[in-house]
Amino acid sequence: MKITDVPFAVLRLQYQLARVPLQLFEDRVVGRLGEEAPARLFYERSVGKLDIAVGSVLGAPDVQRRGAALIERSDALSRAARLDEAAHRAVKEAETDLVDAQAAAAAVRQEARADKLEEATQARAAAAHEKVAAINEAEERVETVKEKADQAAAERRAAVEAAKREKQEKIRAAEQSAAAVAEAKVEDAQAKRSAAATELAQADRVEQLADEKPAKKNADMQ
Repeated sequence: MKITDVPFAVLRLQYQLARVPLQLFEDRVVGRLGEEAPARLFYERSVGKLDIAVGSVLGAPDVQRRGAALIERSDALSRAARLDEAAHRAVKEAETDLVDAQAAAAAVRQEARADKLEEATQARAAAAHEKVAAINEAEERVETVKEKADQAAAERRAAVEAAKREKQEKIRAAEQSAAAVAEAKVEDAQAKRSAAATELAQADRVEQLADEKPAKKNADMQ
């Protein structure tokens, strides 16, 4: 340590000793106040300025930083308190405006009640006419849709009947064709059986004649 630094070191020590009562006051009195209490913010800002000034003179950066922190904290809390107060006032004003607006609206409603009653009667009559017109229109739409549905159903039934008739005609044609083929086969089989019977009879006759010739020849020889 330089000799020239000794006086400043002594002064810093003396300042620290002088801050002891202030620290006790902060702990016992100031600390019990709300963080945003104006008295506490004023005290912390004042002490912060003192720390900055003394720290600058004595070349004590730690003291300066402590003072700057106190000032910054007090400024932030002060701004927060002001904003909170402004918000509170705005809420109060809004509530007052709301009450006034509600009162004005009630007065207007009271004054216009008779007119609104007449307007409501006219509106109900107009609404009734509109409902009747809407019902008529809906009935017409339903009737139109029903007619279209009936027409479509009739067309579908006609198509089904036509398809059924066509299918039945095809079945009858197939049955007739099959019957004709079967009949032709029967006739052919009968013709074949008749021809076979004829051939068999002829063969039997030939065989009989063949047997009769030797017998006749033997009879003639006797």
